[in-house]
Parts: sequence; structure tokens; C-alpha cells
Amino acid sequence: MIQRRALLAAPLLAMPAVARAQAWPSRPVRIVLAYPPGGSTDVLARTLAAALQEAMPGSAFVVDNRPGGAAVVGTQAVAQAAADGYTLSLGNNQTHAANAAMLPSLPFDPIADFAPIAKLATVHHALVVPVSGAKTLAELAAKGRNGGKLTYASSGAGSASHVIAETFVRRERLDATHVPYRGGAQATTDTIAGTVDFFVSTWPQVVSLVREGRLRALGIGAPARLPEAPDVPTFAELNAPDLAVDAWFGLWAPARTPTEIITRLSDALLRILAEAAMRERLQGQGFVAAPMASAPFAEFQKSELARWKALVELTGIKLSG
Repeated sequence: MIQRRALLAAPLLAMPAVARAQAWPSRPVRIVLAYPPGGSTDVLARTLAAALQEAMPGSAFVVDNRPGGAAVVGTQAVAQAAADGYTLSLGNNQTHAANAAMLPSLPFDPIADFAPIAKLATVHHALVVPVSGAKTLAELAAKGRNGGKLTYASSGAGSASHVIAETFVRRERLDATHVPYRGGAQATTDTIAGTVDFFVSTWPQVVSLVREGRLRALGIGAPARLPEAPDVPTFAELNAPDLAVDAWFGLWAPARTPTEIITRLSDALLRILAEAAMRERLQGQGFVAAPMASAPFAEFQKSELARWKALVELTGIKLSG
């Protein structure tokens, strides 16, 4: 009898949570970024926030930039947020994989404290220099040997930008100083100005500048030369395949966010990223649409944690904090 009463009561106990999930979103949803405006993560977030608003009539998705602490500040804010679907994290391989290997005291668990929603896109990295700088990767490497010194920018300490550049420095045994920035926008500006010798950037960050002749790309981590930059060789062509490390982007909610909300967001994003117009738009921005639903994305993230741990061990990069 008691068991029968419990079974009858179970749906009633579940109803408030289900009702809340069905009413979602009844107020603006914040998409938190651990980066400043102007970089690749910001471009992707604003593109998809607008698309989600169109896909969910009456909704509002607002991008909230919270940079700082090697991309920890904004990511931690979401890990600690209420699990109600109104605070999301649009992050990447740094925020939800690499930092776990680089930061011994990371204040959150990138697996346990988040609910994966969907993988969104990938981007290639390109090594760019000022137009007055080296004309080839070999020439750049020569400048950092035999008493020569180089400086290189990154979009942040511990970022893929940093890891790939440091891989290049170590494989070529260069004398080079790392200059970390808080995001790719200022790093790009200083590379144009010649303040630094080179910058490993996500392709969306610099594609228009390379087209305009304001930066020179010496190599790119694509499997083949890109139609929009046919003169830029791939790293494989340059016998540097270890520099071809793509960045990836995903969307997460705090752990214990109702499954109904996760599913609605995941389904909406998969539909958006399957649209030819959106894929073309992202391609024009330098991204490759790479939609992946919640469950396979969770497994992908676990594999990336292992991959980035190996890359961090190779370069020896560790961050304090």
C-alpha cells in the first residue's frame, strides 16, 4: 500500500520541475563567455545567440563577457550558477579541457560541474606575422636562432594559441618570449603593429585581415589550402603537422539543469547548425560547423581532456592559480 502511494505521489512531486522546464525561457538567458568582446568565441556566441532567439519566439539570449584568470572567471561563474537554464557557458577546448591540465587548483570540475548541451563548431589556427615580418615559416624560425630573439603573442596564457606557439618554439629550439593577452583582439592589433613577431590565432580572428593584406599568414592547420586563402600553405605542407591543432567550441549549462531544457537547447542548436545558410555564414567567419548532440559531446569532451593533458605535458606549460 505504501509502495502504491509512493508511485502515485511521484508524478506530483516531479510536476513543479517539469512545469518550470516547460515554461523556460520566461526571462532572458545569459550566455557567459570567459573572453572579452571581439575574439572568435565572442563572434560565434553572438551569431548563435541571435539564431536561438529566432528559433525560440519570445526568447532573449544575451551574451555576457566575463574575461580574466586564464578564462577561469567566466567559466566558474556558470559552474556556480543556479541550474535553471538561465545561465549558460559558451566555452572551448581551453575552458573545458586544457585548463584542467594546466591549473593545479582549478576551482571547478569541467565534467562534474557542467551539463553538456552541444558541440558547435571548430576553427583552424594560423600563424600570422606583421606584413613587414618574415615571409615564410622557415625564415621566422631562422630569426629565433643563433642569437636572434623573437616575441610571440597569444590570446591568453594556457590557450590553444599559447600551446601551439610554444610547440613551434620548442620543436625549432627558438629563443622566444611569450606575451599573453586577454583575448585575441588586442593580440591581433599588436601583431599588425609589429609589437610582436608572430601570433598563432584562430582563423576567424584574422581571416579578413589576411585578405586585406594587413597581416601575413605563414601557415594554417587545415587539412588542405582554403579557398579564401589559396596562397597560405598548410602546416602539413611545411612539415609541421604537430602545429595543426583545431580549437572547438561548445555550450554547457550548470550541472543538474533539467534534462528537458538541455534537450530543447541541443535540438534547437542542431537544427540551426544544419541550415545551409548558417553553415555558409559560419564558413565566411572562419568557422566549420560541427554540431554534436549532448551525449556524444560529453564523450568527446572526456577524450579531449586526455588529449590536452598530453599536449600540456609535451610543452610543459603550467599556470598558477
